[in-house]
Amino acid sequence: MSIRERLSGNEAAAIAMKQINPDVVAAFPITPSTEIPQYFSSFVNNGVVDTEFVAVESEHSAMSACIGAEAAGSRAMTATSANGLSYMWEVLYIASSLRLPIVMNLVNRAVSGPINIHNDHSDAMGVRDSGWIQIFSETNQEVYDNLIMAHQIAENKKVLLPLMVCQDGFITSHSIENIELLEDDVVKKFVGTYKPEHYLLNDKEPISIGPLDLQGYLFEHKMQQSEAMFNSKQVILEVADKFEKITGRKYGFFEEYRLNDAELVVVCMNSTAGTAKATADKLREQGIKAGVLKVRVFRPFPAEEIAKALSNSKAIAILDKADSLNAAGGALFEDTVSSLYTSNIHIPAISYVYGIGGRDVKIDDIEKVYKDLNEIVNNNGNINYPYRHLGVRGI
Repeated sequence: MSIRERLSGNEAAAIAMKQINPDVVAAFPITPSTEIPQYFSSFVNNGVVDTEFVAVESEHSAMSACIGAEAAGSRAMTATSANGLSYMWEVLYIASSLRLPIVMNLVNRAVSGPINIHNDHSDAMGVRDSGWIQIFSETNQEVYDNLIMAHQIAENKKVLLPLMVCQDGFITSHSIENIELLEDDVVKKFVGTYKPEHYLLNDKEPISIGPLDLQGYLFEHKMQQSEAMFNSKQVILEVADKFEKITGRKYGFFEEYRLNDAELVVVCMNSTAGTAKATADKLREQGIKAGVLKVRVFRPFPAEEIAKALSNSKAIAILDKADSLNAAGGALFEDTVSSLYTSNIHIPAISYVYGIGGRDVKIDDIEKVYKDLNEIVNNNGNINYPYRHLGVRGI
């Protein structure tokens, strides 16, 4: 029996953490993720969980403490945003290279400067190749569900990689939505007990963590990380299948919305998908075959699967809430177009950078995207300029 509640995205994350009851949580406050460790610390203080809460002096220290805890054999979690994630940059790579399945709540926010506390995806995109699994969440329900599934994915023996669950700062983190929670005992059974094979406090197997790794071995170890990321694709689907059996909620690498016969398709992530779906519904009433592909799993990137899902469309717009500043489109655009190319699928595709620093994106904006796609189709697939910005004043 599910429990009906009304929670913000941050509250949903904290309650998921309470039900998981990790051994260690280390965190440093930064808007808009501050509420997650704040809520969770109250659970610690009230004796609801037996987690060791470590209040550190910086985000670098927060991730370092998680690395130490996980290396010692404990289940560790944290939360951060934007510049906090940037301050963790060095140790994010260490966590993944040491194959430590830490789980982090990343509440997406613009990385300074100039300073901005509102939402875009520049923080997640800045660390997309650091070896962390990245799962994005459209709604508060998805934030909760993704966190419940996270440890089962990260701790799988075929994976052993850290994982970040992303949500949009303020848009979902502070907005209240209806949500269905699982009972504590159901979550406990689903997540299971962490049983690492190799850890520092195992007196039967003395090991060292973080040794020097020069030319003779580093390449092979990086290859092992690459294989683990590839393995995580299958594990993500297996865990989602188990989760569906107890909740009825189905998750995959992405969500296909009205995509079966769609000719004009928008590809996006996180909360923007809700606006894109509403726009597609509106256009469908006008006889326009609009669809949406919402990417849920960004790392590992489901290249072949996305290419197949988009193969019947006539024109595609990929929306990036971060600018790679490379004069060649955003990260989601690059990966999607690469997927199509390597699958020998040739469909006109355009890049839109949007929503930087929390700039509102409304149905009218997404309608303009579909209008541009329709013009491309009517123009025999010709694209005047593929690298565009949506919602910028003066354009």
